[in-house]
Amino acid sequence: MPFTPRSHHDWHLRTRTLPLGRRTLIMGILNVTPDSFSDGGLFYSPGQAPARALDQAKKMLDEGAGILDIGGESTRPNATPLTPEEEQSRILPVIASLLQQHPETILSVDTFHASTARHAIEAGAEIVNDVSGHLWDPDMSTTCAKLACGTILMHTRGRPQDWPTLPPLAPNEVLPLVLAELTQRLEAATTAGIERNKIVLDPGFGFGKRLDENYPLLAHLDQLRLINLPILAGASRKGFLAHTLAQHPSLSILLNGGTASMEDRLNATTAANVAAILAGAHIIRTHDVRPAVEAAAIADRILETL
Repeated sequence: MPFTPRSHHDWHLRTRTLPLGRRTLIMGILNVTPDSFSDGGLFYSPGQAPARALDQAKKMLDEGAGILDIGGESTRPNATPLTPEEEQSRILPVIASLLQQHPETILSVDTFHASTARHAIEAGAEIVNDVSGHLWDPDMSTTCAKLACGTILMHTRGRPQDWPTLPPLAPNEVLPLVLAELTQRLEAATTAGIERNKIVLDPGFGFGKRLDENYPLLAHLDQLRLINLPILAGASRKGFLAHTLAQHPSLSILLNGGTASMEDRLNATTAANVAAILAGAHIIRTHDVRPAVEAAAIADRILETL
């Protein structure tokens, strides 16, 4: 199908407004966790100054990230659950130090705990990115409404511990399910008092969609435009990309029959990012900022010609 122009929006955050649509906004992932699926332990320094996290944050900002998304709890299957207090002990020092060194940085907090969201926003973050779409903490929507922050609602099918046993989805079931349930989460959020101009939607690649179930979502991502809100796509280094690489006959020798490493998923991530942008995504959430910025520059230029 031919490409169509991307919609334009003004995303109202806690203290500022971001124009979305003219060019793709890149959100850099900063996990201060010991066990995240891709970068667990790389930027986590328990009991120490968050030097490694700050170095990575500066690197991503220098490479063109417009937002940094800071997470303190892994949501991979079999991850160790945290109390909100433990999560806050990981992320709040990073937020404070980062804003002291780079006060203009736009920070998002990746959490499904309302109390963590409140502390992070009070510490200077602008956005709450909740992978559960405000399902896992009943106080999240009212908390975000009171904080008047930017809000990302992501679609999740079940909890991480449920994913291995979820019934499979047929290709024609994926998009209708995501559309219907995101619409429900949007209605709940606005009913709680969150203004629409503060909300971005994320279809949740990999979150309860197993392997090839993600491709119908990527192929028909443009249908999320029916909701008329900005779209965030986060396919970075996801397992469904590695699975496709492992199945490809031309790559089987290179991968020696194994699963692609995180580094080996970069080109596949770039391909997914470009597909998402051309389908209407306004924000790309990624571990690898510079490749995403470069890919977005080309995809944006294509969209400019429409």
